[in-house]
Amino acid sequence: MRSVVERFLEYVKIDTQSSEESNSFPSTTKQINLAKILAGYLSRMGAEDVHVDSTYCYVYANIPATKGREKDKVLGFIAHMDTSPETSGKDVNPQIIENYEGQDIKLGDTDLILGTSVFPELNNYIGKSLIVTDGTTLLGADDKAGIAEIMTMADFLLKDLERSATTGMEPQFEHGKIAIAFTPDEEIGAGVDHFDLERFGADYAYTVDGGGIGELEYENFNAASLDVTVHGVTVHPGEAKGKMKNAMRIAMEFDGRIPDNMRPEVTSGYEGFYHLCDIEGDVETCKLSYIVRDHDSKAFEDKKNFAENVALELNSKYGDGTVEVVIKDSYYNMRDKIEPDYMFLIEEAKGMMIKNGIKPVITPIRGGTDGARLSYMGIPCPNICTGGHNYHGRFEYVVIESMEKISRLLVDIACIKR
Repeated sequence: MRSVVERFLEYVKIDTQSSEESNSFPSTTKQINLAKILAGYLSRMGAEDVHVDSTYCYVYANIPATKGREKDKVLGFIAHMDTSPETSGKDVNPQIIENYEGQDIKLGDTDLILGTSVFPELNNYIGKSLIVTDGTTLLGADDKAGIAEIMTMADFLLKDLERSATTGMEPQFEHGKIAIAFTPDEEIGAGVDHFDLERFGADYAYTVDGGGIGELEYENFNAASLDVTVHGVTVHPGEAKGKMKNAMRIAMEFDGRIPDNMRPEVTSGYEGFYHLCDIEGDVETCKLSYIVRDHDSKAFEDKKNFAENVALELNSKYGDGTVEVVIKDSYYNMRDKIEPDYMFLIEEAKGMMIKNGIKPVITPIRGGTDGARLSYMGIPCPNICTGGHNYHGRFEYVVIESMEKISRLLVDIACIKR
């Protein structure tokens, strides 16, 4: 059986970066390359009902139940194939650092240094082996580590079924039917836009899309996009008095109204924020693109209302129609769907983490997952760690021993009687 590391190193070299600028789905056709490879592997492993949605780029498969467990609830595992648009995912050249001793790591031929002074969590992995970038791209552990761990779990259980069928002996690992899905475009918030709930067939699931080993999450941000367009008036600066409206300066005024304590660089835990992702424009037109986040639903609504009120005030100052605001909700906190009836998913995962020598760390996600939206679509879906850190950038890394432990963790979670 191929190791989780071998799988991971293969997957990260396939460029699957999604695009926020695209109007198609999936946002980039290159994601289908990985989808077809994964489906091919699943078929050869002996998975059932393997299907690639060639239109929307989803992969579905299942592992059949062992004898006597056919009536179990169906558990699913999900990971996403795309990598973040924030940093290039082309020509990824992973580097393996064996037996890390706490030293600074020079990333390839760049001047970038991955070290404990900026990333102190590295101290937790002294004596472990790391996979890092060469400093020119992201790594892709988000979420190809999750894919590799699910595929390793699937191969392990399917080989056990094959041995049982060949020898006539009982399988060593008994389980119900297990559903598997890999999604596109999660990084741009569209991962389950065309997800086929019926084909997936799970009663509940886990996304394998978290960070450092032990992370277990059932809370996430409420999320929205906030797009601001400022309309100015261009006049020759020599005769601009009383006539010019500089859209860029009004845009700066809008951003200046965002409280300093509500920006991502100064927030943590349950604290929400406004994040200015992009700005472009000139005197005549200027556009600001934000994301708005908060775990608390009331605070989330307050943040959206605040932005609209700032626009009203600026329009009162500069004239109606000067500032336009468009707010679009993206996803909501899955805690509201999991906490009433499905906390057993958290307790079961915690128990299996402890069994595997993993300390459970239950934290709120300062982001979102496909599972957040699936929880509102009828499939409660908390999130499990992958073993990676510093996602979306050139300082990304993953811990080999963490991936190995998580692969076995998924096996044990899959075998829980439900």
